[in-house]
Amino acid sequence: MSGAREQTWSAAGYDENARFVSDLATEIMQWLAPKPGERILDLGCGDGALTAGLVRAGAEVIGIDASEPLLQAARQRGIDARLMDGEALMFNAEFDAVFSNAALHWMTQPQLVIDGVKRALKPGGRFVAEFGGHGNVSAIVTAMRSAAVVFKGDAALAGPWFYPTDTEYRAMLEASGFQVRRIGLFYRPTPLKTGIEGWLTTFRKPFFQQYDGLARDAVLEHVVNLLRASLQNARGEWLADYVRLRVEAVLPQA
Repeated sequence: MSGAREQTWSAAGYDENARFVSDLATEIMQWLAPKPGERILDLGCGDGALTAGLVRAGAEVIGIDASEPLLQAARQRGIDARLMDGEALMFNAEFDAVFSNAALHWMTQPQLVIDGVKRALKPGGRFVAEFGGHGNVSAIVTAMRSAAVVFKGDAALAGPWFYPTDTEYRAMLEASGFQVRRIGLFYRPTPLKTGIEGWLTTFRKPFFQQYDGLARDAVLEHVVNLLRASLQNARGEWLADYVRLRVEAVLPQA
């Protein structure tokens, strides 16, 4: 077995297999309600598809991400997109809002993220985010863990994410001084236009890269066959078992 253990991204692969990430962000964008002239940080901006919407709304936006290929795609959209670790934000009281969609679950030291968001916001600024919540892709992770047992792999690579309950995340925010306006978990079965294989090879690349050649194909087949009964409907369409945590919190005025 070989291969990288860190998730990497291809802008073209993301566009093909993960465009639903930005397409399904209507609700959280409505929670943010960006206003002309606001200064907004897009935390985990990816290829900038949503960031561009914030710019069109009249906001002054900086996008940050840990993937240079995705940042290059964002810059091609005209975004001020910067390479930065979301667990080590380097801003101080600069933003009216920090926004994040489908990114925070990749940051497995959430307290560092919250601390950085707090530093980045002006007094009275708001933090609006949507990301994977407790139970997100539980069937998918279980199927990969099964494959790791059968094919003697590293099961930890099947699910490296931070998926909190709303109660847990509220407590973290409030302990850090935020006032939580609203928070909740939302079950959102998500259609996968390119099938479950596209999702698996885009979002869990390190899990499959630990296997070589024919073994990798056999592992993928094992996972797909396990998931077929629960995630594929009678028309042959695949739906990922998504649970999203949505939150709006405010930093009190000094």
